[in-house]
Amino acid sequence: MANPSYFSRIFGSSPVEPLQRHIDKVVSCVEELIPYFQAVMQQDWQKAQQIQLHIGDLENEADNIKNNLRLRLPSSLFMPVDRRDILEVLDSQDLIANKAKDISGLILGRKMAMPEPLHDAYMSLLNRCIDATKQAQIAINELDELIATGFRGDEAKRVKAMIAELHTIEDETDELQIELRALLYTIENDHSPIDVMFIYEIIKWTGDLADAAQSSGNRIQLMLAK
Repeated sequence: MANPSYFSRIFGSSPVEPLQRHIDKVVSCVEELIPYFQAVMQQDWQKAQQIQLHIGDLENEADNIKNNLRLRLPSSLFMPVDRRDILEVLDSQDLIANKAKDISGLILGRKMAMPEPLHDAYMSLLNRCIDATKQAQIAINELDELIATGFRGDEAKRVKAMIAELHTIEDETDELQIELRALLYTIENDHSPIDVMFIYEIIKWTGDLADAAQSSGNRIQLMLAK
């Protein structure tokens, strides 16, 4: 992988390394939703609270990286990548961490247990949405090489394939959401209407994790097309 300091000497401060640190922190944040929901499904609210606090800490750390990058991001025309592209990717990554915090906060605030018939289907959706975030991370971590090769050649083909895989994963999360909502519909009458409404919201927010990951991939795809 190309040394970011190389770009610093030629173009000024390179935004690639902090962008990669940010997505690493975002992935750590969403991965915590797995043990979080395991605790929720066992109605272990003490453990859920501990994990939710950790998710909040990780989201705050991601925010610090984001804010520092925004403050230090030069507007120079001689940056190796367009400033607007970097900010678009950063905003998409930021949305992932924010959604993870929102999901865990809403569940904990209401002590809202996920109905047992939904457990397996929800965890399948959550895992696949996390897969989408990790796939975006893989693509982001290739930015150094993309810059070094001028967004051309075999490296560009590799990243295009990564983004195509990201689109495939996101499509799968759409299907999983449809199946999960259909399953929830069959048990609606067994639960509080307010709880049901919020569970639908949790399903949507979980899908938003994959949507935001796809958005970051779309921005990289635009970089490749320039």
